[in-house]
Amino acid sequence: MTTLERFFDGDQSALARIISFVENREEGYQTVLSRVYPKSGKALRIGFTGPPGAGKSSLVNNISKVLASEGKRVAVIAVDPTSPFTGGALLGDRVRLTDMPIDGSIYIRSMATRGSTGGLAAATGNVAAVLDAFGYEYILIETVGVGQIELDIVDACDSVVVVLVPESGDAIQTLKAGLMEIADVFVVNKADRPGVDNIVMELNMTLDIRREKSDWEHPVVATEAINNKNTDKLIEKVKNHVEFSKTSGRFESHRKAQIRKKIYSILAFNVNGMIREKLAHLTDVDRAVSDIYQGKSDPYTVSQELLKLSDIDLSFS
Repeated sequence: MTTLERFFDGDQSALARIISFVENREEGYQTVLSRVYPKSGKALRIGFTGPPGAGKSSLVNNISKVLASEGKRVAVIAVDPTSPFTGGALLGDRVRLTDMPIDGSIYIRSMATRGSTGGLAAATGNVAAVLDAFGYEYILIETVGVGQIELDIVDACDSVVVVLVPESGDAIQTLKAGLMEIADVFVVNKADRPGVDNIVMELNMTLDIRREKSDWEHPVVATEAINNKNTDKLIEKVKNHVEFSKTSGRFESHRKAQIRKKIYSILAFNVNGMIREKLAHLTDVDRAVSDIYQGKSDPYTVSQELLKLSDIDLSFS
C-alpha cells in the first residue's frame, strides 16, 4: 500500500508522513493535497490567539480532553516560533500539552512559523485540511502569540477565541484595532489574579458597540486554565457561536470566502515560483538592480521588462 492509501485507511504513521510532506512542500505536495482535500470540510476549526503568556496552551489542553471525553476526535496544531538553529518549532514536542489520552483520540502537531507573519505557519491551512480528511472532528489551532499581527487566523478557522489576562486591561484600547476585531469569543484567563473583574467590565463596555451591530453576543468568559475552571462554559460558548454561524448562513459564506482566498494564495505561490525560476539566470536582473540603485530606472518599469523577457504575460495597468 502507498502512504496515501494507508492514510485513507486510518494509519497514523501515514498521517504524520503526509503532514511532514505537505508542511515541507516537497515535490508533488499539491498533488497529494488535491487527493486529500475533497475528503475535508467536516471538522470544526477553532483558533486560539492572544498575547504570549496568556495560557493558550493550557486552555487548549483542557478543551481537548473535554472534547475527547465526549467521544470526539481532536487534533491540535500548535504554531511556535522557528528555532534559529534547526528551522523547526522552537517548543518541539509541545511539552505544555500534557496528560493526553493514549488512545489516539487527540493528535498534536507542533509547527514552526518559518518566518511567516500573522501568527500562523504558512502551511497551517494545508495541515488542517489533512487532519480534517483523516477524520478529526475538531481542529484546535493555537497561534504563536505575537500580538496584533495574528489576524490571518480568521482565514483558517470557523471560530476565533482571543485569550487575555487580567493584566491586559491597560492594553484593551491598543488591541481593539487588531485582536479585538477578530474574536468571536473572549477569554480572560488566570481569573484568580487581581483585576479580573475590571478587565471583564472593560471588555464588555468595549464590546457593546460591536454587539449593537451584530446579532452575535461576543461573550466574555473568565477562566482558570491551571485549575480547569470554566472550561465547560468556554466550550459551550464556542459551540453556540458555531451554531449561530450555521443558522445565520455566515458559516457557509465564511467557508466560501476562505476557499476563494485559498485559490488566490495558491495562484500567487505558483506564479511567484514560476517567475523566480524563469528569472533566476537572467543577467538583466543584476543590471536592472544597478540601474534602479543609480536612479536610472524604477522597479515598475523593470518588472514589466523582465516579464517580457520571461515570456510571462502578467501585465497590469
